[in-house]
Amino acid sequence: MRGTLTITLVAITATALAATFNTASAQEKKTVAYLAPSLDISYWQWVGYGVKQKAAELGMDYVEYTSENSPAKQMDNARTAITKGVDAIVIGPVSSTSTPPLLAYLKSQGIPIAFAGIGPQTGQTDYTSAVTANNLETGRAQGSFVCSLAKERGGNKVGMLSLPQDRENAQKYLRGAQDAFDVDGCELVQVLETRGLTVNEAVTQANDMLTAHPDIKAIYGMYDEAGTGAAKVVETRGLKGKVGIAVADGSPTTIGLLKANAIQGIFFQEAVGQGIDGTQQVYNELTGAPVTKDLALVMPLVTADKVDTPEAKAVIARVFPPSN
Repeated sequence: MRGTLTITLVAITATALAATFNTASAQEKKTVAYLAPSLDISYWQWVGYGVKQKAAELGMDYVEYTSENSPAKQMDNARTAITKGVDAIVIGPVSSTSTPPLLAYLKSQGIPIAFAGIGPQTGQTDYTSAVTANNLETGRAQGSFVCSLAKERGGNKVGMLSLPQDRENAQKYLRGAQDAFDVDGCELVQVLETRGLTVNEAVTQANDMLTAHPDIKAIYGMYDEAGTGAAKVVETRGLKGKVGIAVADGSPTTIGLLKANAIQGIFFQEAVGQGIDGTQQVYNELTGAPVTKDLALVMPLVTADKVDTPEAKAVIARVFPPSN
């Protein structure tokens, strides 16, 4: 009888310990929220894919919110996420200028935050990590490449289809490109900023640009849809081979245009990679591991003759998901 009682007590104790362990494990599982400026744009879907992929690898839960390009909605999303108990945030902000109140709020709540793609407003320091492209150096490299395209086509006039200049990444791209144009002897005759990041808008702007400045010999596309739109316009106007195009970001569409020589170069930005690395950084903060505050990823140039190399394929794997 005493032996039976001992066995029963041991079994009860083991069950209680297992339950306590499982409860503690559930409590220890962290949740990361991804705040996208808009999920209508493929780029931000791809960042989210990277966040979700890395969260699963690290044993974290994943939730996502879209800010619909509204700073007010962005703040509402942050408050909702915190209310629901998320432990960390990875964000592609609506704009850099929208970030100071967001950072102040998250600091008050003790929530680590990593930026992806677009960094915070200059001077802000209360963030865990900013995983962006090396925009200034990429701007210079792309500017130099675009200038060479123009000169190969018999001129030095270039145009730019730009991201909104209220974003710190766009400001760096432009500053770097202008540096290169000044050094290499090209003239930037017009800059048109996107508001919707759509191909249709880029088509309209490229048409307007080439109508106003028919002597433009190359177009600098600061985002993927700009390259697609510019390529459509150049083709329609019968200017293929007469107006060069280089674009930043990269997608299956612009890779196809590169192979068809409708675009001459892509400076690949690792959208998936930014999501992966941003998630790793906030996880490191939560677990006491080392954090890299400013992580600027290289944006390599890929031309048509290099796009199928193993090196290019390794880069492309961190740009968009394999199913795209």
